[in-house]
Amino acid sequence: MKSLGIQPLVHGGSLSRQVSQQLEGIIARQEIPVGDKLPPEGALCDMFSVSRTVIREAITHLKSQGLVETRRGIGTRVLRSSPESRSPEKKIRLSTIEDILNILELRLTIEPEVAALAATRHDEQDQQRLITLHEAFLEACKNTTQARDEDLAFHAAIAQATHNPAFVTIYEQWDVGAIPRAKLMSVAIDSQTTVQYLEKVGQEHADILEAILARDAKAANAAMYQHLKRAYKTYYSYK
Repeated sequence: MKSLGIQPLVHGGSLSRQVSQQLEGIIARQEIPVGDKLPPEGALCDMFSVSRTVIREAITHLKSQGLVETRRGIGTRVLRSSPESRSPEKKIRLSTIEDILNILELRLTIEPEVAALAATRHDEQDQQRLITLHEAFLEACKNTTQARDEDLAFHAAIAQATHNPAFVTIYEQWDVGAIPRAKLMSVAIDSQTTVQYLEKVGQEHADILEAILARDAKAANAAMYQHLKRAYKTYYSYK
């Protein structure tokens, strides 16, 4: 175990991403050769000093790279020492109103249920993270930014609160392009309207947060749906 050269994690960043990066390096250096198994989940928790959720999220990322496979009762085996070759990833480019509506339609099918699951599954650490990120969003709005990073971080934290690594993986593959207001706000909306718009988003986030913290899955689902549906209607009006 010690020969793998595990480095301390930096708290404040994504722990699962840091774990997956270190494991990718270990596999690339063939310190765990192709065909061999990774240490058991519990051992990895001890090695990195993280929870099982973090390890599972990291393993999910390695599987998405084609580096490992997991079989029930057997463990996680290394398939190759470098990510499998793939065609260039197709990025969603939010360059038109139609693009924006497409991504919002996708989010409408996923995020209300994510919020509902977060309401029933979140722990104290999730609760504090959500509160902190909501406050960071409000602070960013006060500083006259579009708060896209803070907005995405809040939604990603809701996914993390489901304790389902599959949802977390989806959010890790998105960037601030999933929060598409920048293009319209820079050309189509005046500064006062921008302030009013962000105030509305902040209130909607507060409603979602309140429902999640109250462990009210139905209300969390409804609040998230209303938040995204209102955004959809806003952008649809620009068609």
